[in-house]
Amino acid sequence: MKYNYHTHTERCHHAKGKDEEFVLAAIEAGFDEIGFADHGPWPYEGGFVSHIRMTPDELKGYCDSIKALREKYRDKISIKLGLESEYFPKYFPWLKEKIREHGIDYLICGHHFCTDEPGSIYNGNITEKEEIKNYKNDILAALDSGMYSYIAHPDIFLKGYPSFDEKCEEASRAIISKAAETDTPLEYNLLGVKYSRSAGRDGYPHPSFWKIAGEYGVKAVIGIDAHTPEAYFESDLYKEAEEFLSRCGVILTDKIRFFR
Repeated sequence: MKYNYHTHTERCHHAKGKDEEFVLAAIEAGFDEIGFADHGPWPYEGGFVSHIRMTPDELKGYCDSIKALREKYRDKISIKLGLESEYFPKYFPWLKEKIREHGIDYLICGHHFCTDEPGSIYNGNITEKEEIKNYKNDILAALDSGMYSYIAHPDIFLKGYPSFDEKCEEASRAIISKAAETDTPLEYNLLGVKYSRSAGRDGYPHPSFWKIAGEYGVKAVIGIDAHTPEAYFESDLYKEAEEFLSRCGVILTDKIRFFR
């Protein structure tokens, strides 16, 4: 099955394209099933407003839009309703209520910040070993929580880190082994491939991370991380990812867990 469960919308302020345009692009590109997983809102305290995600007030409109598209195109493509959310357990009661209220199908863990967004460093800008430890511990807890269908860009902590040192290897092995233990797929992120190539360095997906993944028999999904409809037509990147993961010995799957 040709799939992608990582699609964003304009509500996150850094994607372009109407919701329906993503669906039409996926159909034209021959996808069997897609999922929208825009950056999920959080009920931040103190009036903080994030500039990289929808607000809680926008959640209903997002869910209603995707559900309407799912019905409109049900004879042409399968559409799932999801969110990309960090591991912020203090907000989990609120999140679980919204999952039930809106009939959300799945969550993927895109852990962009540790603990909370306000006052935290973006995990793609990590440069200190202690920050790697914090990221690793949060991902391990996220995997143990059972809340997530898969971990999006699990190696994002390597994006800005200067080199793949012993601390990076330790964190990578811990994350990968826990993913294998919990039977939770890890995502090979195609947007990260483009970022790394434009920067001229190994960032994420990091080759060393995925070579280690091949040692553990962990499952993986390929995530387009589509921020424009045109991303659905980058078939060369998708094929390259399949071939690289195969060489690493990583098991590709098109099956992820849904809440219902």
